[in-house]
Amino acid sequence: MAVVAVWKCDRDGAMFDNKKDAEEHDKMLELAANITALIERNVDGVSEDACEEIGLMLAKRRDVLAKACKGKPEALLEEEESSEPADSENVTPLAANQ
Repeated sequence: MAVVAVWKCDRDGAMFDNKKDAEEHDKMLELAANITALIERNVDGVSEDACEEIGLMLAKRRDVLAKACKGKPEALLEEEESSEPADSENVTPLAANQ
């Protein structure tokens, strides 16, 4: 039987096959949580679920958002780069022993 090292994110239970991807995912989730809290404190009438969705979307697109804040607002309207792997590609599925 082979032993496979995996890293599990405490925040959402996602599993990764390397520490770098796990830490990057955890930082993204922390940013999303902080953005969510910021929205909840400053925008009335937005549901908790909507705040969480907005926070997660902005955290996932932080690079594009930073570019827009540095003088390229059109970057927000461009399609997402296909070179960036989808979240599901970073997560390592675990199979139960059969």
